[in-house]
Amino acid sequence: MPLSLLSQVDIDHLDTVRLVATDMDGTLTIAEKFTPEVLQALTALQATGIPVVIVTGRSAGWVSGLVHYLPVAGALCENGGLFYSGQATSLLVPISDFKHHRQQLAELFQRLQAEFPQLQESDDNRFRLTDWTFDVQGLTDVELQKMSDRCHQEGWDFTYSTVQCHLKRPEQSKAAGLLQVIKHYFPNLKPEQVLTVGDSPNDESLFDSSFFPLSVGVANIRNYCNRLKHQPTYITTAAEGEGFCELAGMLCLSSHL
Repeated sequence: MPLSLLSQVDIDHLDTVRLVATDMDGTLTIAEKFTPEVLQALTALQATGIPVVIVTGRSAGWVSGLVHYLPVAGALCENGGLFYSGQATSLLVPISDFKHHRQQLAELFQRLQAEFPQLQESDDNRFRLTDWTFDVQGLTDVELQKMSDRCHQEGWDFTYSTVQCHLKRPEQSKAAGLLQVIKHYFPNLKPEQVLTVGDSPNDESLFDSSFFPLSVGVANIRNYCNRLKHQPTYITTAAEGEGFCELAGMLCLSSHL
């Protein structure tokens, strides 16, 4: 089914948005960097009264610093593993023994690596608490599917983005984590007032309309649409951070009508 272009949507359809929950890499970034335009878009949304929460697969170590410097209300990291509000940290998955949990993930990675010797552990893996990552570059669709099947057979979950592959607990996802954050940090909001944004397979739970009826994929999501069970409600004309700026401009305009 063809995706609906955001640019063709009646702007009044966006006037119920009270929170934006967005992926980071490939969604806020442009060529792997934050640009002045994206920072201006985040600042404009903040000034308009629409808070932004980042929902990323990046590590706890990276995100705990980022949330203090960006004009955002908070950030979920490790695909729904933890939430940083800037003042507090919340664990979103039930892990009682981090050392044992990390050991289990390391052993799972070793078993995958025995079958796929080319796998390379991600640089930021040492800063992680709830998941385990390795580089996605060079892996084929067939290899990714085999890894996913293997993880599921062993009782774990697997997902990937434009940057990394993630090994994690089955109940850990961006949507599950975001729903917890909304309940505890934005208790007056309903999921239909939250607009979710993403660009790759590890954002798929954010596109599930049974959780979040209003979602947007930046244009580079087209690279993965044939692999997604859940599709975004709308798609931007521009890719990556330029697509987010396109969305932010429409939200700011809608809020002033």
